[in-house]
Amino acid sequence: MKKSSVAYVVGAILVLGGGVWYATHGAGQPGGEQAGGQAKNGNGAQGPTTVSVVAPKRQDVAVVLQANGTVTPVSTVDLHPQTTSTIAKVHIKEGQFVKSGDLMFSLDDRSQRANVQKAQAQVARDRATLADAERQYERALELLDQKFVAQGAVDTLKSQVDSARALLQADLAAASAVGVDASYTTIRAPMAGRVGAINVYPGSLVQLETSLAIVTQLDPINVAFTLPESALASLLASRQRGEVPVTVTLGGSDREISGVLSFIDNTVDPVAGVIRVKAQFDNKGSNLWPGQYVNAQLISHVIKNATVIPQNAIISNTRGTFVYTVDRDQSAKVVNIQRLHSFGDHAAVSGLSGAEQIIVDGKQNLRPGGKVRIARADKPADPSVDNAKQKG
Repeated sequence: MKKSSVAYVVGAILVLGGGVWYATHGAGQPGGEQAGGQAKNGNGAQGPTTVSVVAPKRQDVAVVLQANGTVTPVSTVDLHPQTTSTIAKVHIKEGQFVKSGDLMFSLDDRSQRANVQKAQAQVARDRATLADAERQYERALELLDQKFVAQGAVDTLKSQVDSARALLQADLAAASAVGVDASYTTIRAPMAGRVGAINVYPGSLVQLETSLAIVTQLDPINVAFTLPESALASLLASRQRGEVPVTVTLGGSDREISGVLSFIDNTVDPVAGVIRVKAQFDNKGSNLWPGQYVNAQLISHVIKNATVIPQNAIISNTRGTFVYTVDRDQSAKVVNIQRLHSFGDHAAVSGLSGAEQIIVDGKQNLRPGGKVRIARADKPADPSVDNAKQKG
């Protein structure tokens, strides 16, 4: 009984040991495939990684800047009376388009008309007084030649003439000032634009702080938006070369409206790191309305003969930005690049000669210096793509 128990225990140990050996060595048989298309040969060395490659392209790339903007009028005037009075007549309607100089409001001008008449009468009196003084002075000169009056009397008359002339000039200035005050009783449009809400009616008492209406210029019209500080240098250079085209689209619409860059602010916002700009648009059809939000875009500059590669070939991590290329010995080579501008699925970069084979698919399994095998053009390198096609 004891010998049979010992034999049973020894046999169990042998069976368990064989299972462990098979589990640790069986996977290393030749032909065993690893995930991601990597295989090991009979000696346990990792085989080449299957990848797909593309060649860089050379083309001019327009650097397009996009931003959300707000439609703002070129000018807006809030009309206020310049005197305290009552509204005699309102000559315009809310929402009406007016031209520069159109009569908008008339105020009660009875007091102003009386002041103008009084000033004109004073000027007429001064003219008569001056004319009389000049006649007396001329007569005194004749009598002085005949030795009938003394020189002192003539000098006195000369002073009276000068005094009357100065008084006339003062009253002429006063009459002009009264005329200016009287002109405040008619309020005209300071520019062409659209009238907003009217806040007064005939008979309303108005004072200096009373808002009568707001006139807003709609054609041309501005769109204000901000751009990153990094775009400032190229934007200034483009504007020096000529007009910078700007297009805007309204929310929910694909229609583009074209204009030109009209203003670049003289300071950069140090907190947000942006520069404020404006573009001006013809708006005869009133397609743009003050306060609207729009999507604006402009071409700040063009990168001539840029090297363009797919964005999914670019890898960015703590070591920097780089791509994998196929070296002469069919191994993966790391090439550091700098992303100049991204557009759609592609990016313009620097750091490439243009003759490289850029690895696109399969790079997730690569290590620098690892062997690669270029896949056929009709067969993707990424196994997940094959699986997706089979499931489809």
